[in-house]
Amino acid sequence: MADTPEAETGHPFTRVPIEVTVSVGKAHPKVKELLSLENEAVLMLDKKVEDPVELYVGDKLIALGELQELDGENAGQLAVRLTEIADLSNGL
Repeated sequence: MADTPEAETGHPFTRVPIEVTVSVGKAHPKVKELLSLENEAVLMLDKKVEDPVELYVGDKLIALGELQELDGENAGQLAVRLTEIADLSNGL
């Protein structure tokens, strides 16, 4: 059993990718306003640019962070710097 890939790298589930969703805010338009949106319309969110973003796996909040734009080889790529990790047993 020691020759199996699982024995070399740990549990096989550790290699399964998950999706992390980053929430920057929410909008609360009325249906009438939503139906009248056109190209170039601006939908105001309930957050400011400097407010932390929330990271979720499924519907579970796992961390807070700050949006950042990468430099160098990945210039222009959007990223998140984690500022607070959730205590999953007690919440943030």
